[in-house]
Amino acid sequence: MASTPLLQRLPLNGRERLLAFAHEVTFAQDTRIFEEGGAADHFWIIRTGSVDLDVRLPGRRPAVVDVLGPGDLLGWSWLVPPYRWRMGASAFTLVRAHEFDATAVRALCQADPVLGLAVTGQVLDVVARRLLATRHRLVDLGGAGANPRPAPP
Repeated sequence: MASTPLLQRLPLNGRERLLAFAHEVTFAQDTRIFEEGGAADHFWIIRTGSVDLDVRLPGRRPAVVDVLGPGDLLGWSWLVPPYRWRMGASAFTLVRAHEFDATAVRALCQADPVLGLAVTGQVLDVVARRLLATRHRLVDLGGAGANPRPAPP
C-alpha cells in the first residue's frame, strides 16, 4: 500500500492520517463503481483486481479508456470542484480496495496545507501520467479511438 503514488512522499505521519479515513471494500466482477457525472464523494486505492475506466458516448456502449490495477488510484474528480466524476468505472474482475471518504480527506488537506499540497501533487501526477498514456494510445491508433482491453477472440 505504501508504494502507491498517492501515498508516496507524504509528510511525516501523512500516510497514517490519510489512512484513518479509509476502510476496505470489495467490488464483484462487473459491478459499476461510479457513473460519469455522479457525485465524487469517495476514492479508492486498488489492492487487487482490475477496473475499467470508461466514457459514455450517445447511442454507443461505454468506451474503455484505461485499465487500473493493484496500487492504482481510482478516482481523482473528488479533488476538483464541482466534485463530479469525469468518467465512469466498472470492476473488470473482483476488486479489493481501500475506500476513502473524499469530504473528510479534503477537510484534512485544508486543515494541513503541507499534507494537502502533497496529496494534490500526487493526484496531479496520476492525472498527468494517465493523460500522457491516453495520448500515446490515441496516436498509436491513428486517432481512431482508444480501447486498452483487447477484443475477445
